[in-house]
Amino acid sequence: MSGHRSHINLGLGACLCASLSAIAADAPTVNVYNWYDYIGPNTLQDFKRDTGIQPVYDTFDSAEVLEGKLLTSRSGYDVVVASNFSLPTLIKAGALAPLPRAQMPDYKNMDTALLAKLANNDPGNQYAVPYLWGTNGIGYNVDRVRAALGDKAPVDSWELVFNEANLAKLGECGVAMLDSPSEMLPVALHYLGLPPNSTNPEDYKKVQALLLKLRPHITYFNSSKFISDLANGNICVAVGWSGAMLEAKTNAEQAGNGVKIAYSLPKEGAPVWFDTLVLLKDAPHPQQGLAFIDYLMRPEVIAPVTDHLSYPNGNRNATSLVAEATRNNPAIYPPAEALAKLFTLEPLPKATERVRTRVWSAVKNGQ
Repeated sequence: MSGHRSHINLGLGACLCASLSAIAADAPTVNVYNWYDYIGPNTLQDFKRDTGIQPVYDTFDSAEVLEGKLLTSRSGYDVVVASNFSLPTLIKAGALAPLPRAQMPDYKNMDTALLAKLANNDPGNQYAVPYLWGTNGIGYNVDRVRAALGDKAPVDSWELVFNEANLAKLGECGVAMLDSPSEMLPVALHYLGLPPNSTNPEDYKKVQALLLKLRPHITYFNSSKFISDLANGNICVAVGWSGAMLEAKTNAEQAGNGVKIAYSLPKEGAPVWFDTLVLLKDAPHPQQGLAFIDYLMRPEVIAPVTDHLSYPNGNRNATSLVAEATRNNPAIYPPAEALAKLFTLEPLPKATERVRTRVWSAVKNGQ
C-alpha cells in the first residue's frame, strides 16, 4: 500500500538533522527513517534536548522505497515508520526486532482498541506500536453535493459514490478516487457485502462490473491531485485519506475561497490504517532506538504531532492534550461504534495481487 499521505509525490525530503559524518563519534545517535513531512516541527529538537541523543533523520515518499531498503540490505537505520500493511512482509523477512515492553515504560499509554486492530497485521503486537493512524473515506464539497443531490444526499454512506444514480450527478462537478487498487478495491468489495481482503477471483469480477459501470462518472484516479482540486472547488467529491481531506479543508479556509469541505467516515465501515514505529533487527543503536520509540509514546510529545498533522495518534492518554477542535472532530477521532466497524487491509497472495492489478487496469481504461 503506497502511503496514504498527501505529500506522496513530493520528492525525498532533505535530511533534517546532522548527517552521520558530522557527528562526533562519542555522541549517542539514533538513525530514523520516516515518511516525508510526517513529524511535529519541534519533535526532533525536543528529543535531543530531553535525552541527549542526536537524531539522524531521513525521509522516504513511498512504501515501496521503504520495503526495498529494508528487505535488500543492512539499511543502517534503527527506527522506521512502517505502514501496518507492510508489517507482515517485514516480519516474515525477519527484518524487525521484537519490542521489549519491559524497557518501554510508556507502552502503557497505548490505546488497547487500536492495538487489537493492529494485531491483524502484527499478531500479539510484538513488533510495532502505533504512531499515527487514520481512515479512508469521502471528502466532499458541502454546497455542490447538496446542489447535485439535495438536502438528503447520503454523505454518511458509500452509497454516495458507489450508487450509479448518485455518481452520475456528482460526476458533473468532478469525482476523484485514489489510484491504488490495494485501497480502492477492498472498499468496493465491502460495499458489495464481500470480504474486503477477499482472495476469491469471482468476487473481483463483481467489483470490476460495479466499477466499470461507475467509470464514466469518475473524473480521474490520482493519489495527490485531489487535495488541491477539492480545496479549489475543481472537484466536488474524492475518496481518500482522512488527513488529506482535512488538509484540503484547511487550505480552502486559509484561501478564503468560500469552498466548504467536509470529511465523512461512511457508516457501513471503512479501512483503518496505522503508521507504526518499529525497531530493525540489525539496528546499529538499538537502545537509542528504543528510547526514541518510547519518547514518541509520551502523551505530551505525540499530542503536538497530531495537532500539526491532523492525524490521530495511538496514545489514549494524549487525547486530552490534543487541541479541542481536533479531538472532538469525529472524522479524526471516530467514536467507539464507528471504530468497531473499521477494517484493516492485508497483503494478499501473489495470485490475488495479479487479479487485482488486472481489474484495476481494466477499470482505469474503462474496458
